[in-house]
Amino acid sequence: MEAVRLILTSRRALAGSGAVPEILTEVWQAQALAQAIGSRLAVSGPPELRGEALGLTELAGRGCGVLDAPALDPGDLRAAQLTALDDARQALLDLGGLLGEVGIALVGVASAADDEGTYWQCMEAIDAADESRDRVLEMLRKLADRDQVLPER
Repeated sequence: MEAVRLILTSRRALAGSGAVPEILTEVWQAQALAQAIGSRLAVSGPPELRGEALGLTELAGRGCGVLDAPALDPGDLRAAQLTALDDARQALLDLGGLLGEVGIALVGVASAADDEGTYWQCMEAIDAADESRDRVLEMLRKLADRDQVLPER
């Protein structure tokens, strides 16, 4: 499935999640998807994005690692459904939005957490989502810089 469609599916699923376990599952799914998109861009994306994309892969992996992995059937893992990244700019724009929404959802979970473990897990996941979003924004900046240079040539 194309990256933009998967991101939009993740955004809808996160918005529709209610209970804490559902929210944390959707956060994990979003981070796994960011990791897969970063990996795809690092291998076959525009050359000027490859370093930042590798960083995104590592940071999103950390975001998955701080959360308990949800019990998902292999067919339900959105990151595994990524088959195409047709428009890097649109995918990055949408991914940045998703990562921002992930941070907001995690703040809500952390604020209502009854135990310290969940609170700190959310804090680390917020940090990973924020840093991942920073990488996405840097890649968008690099794409914009590249597009300004190309017409001048």
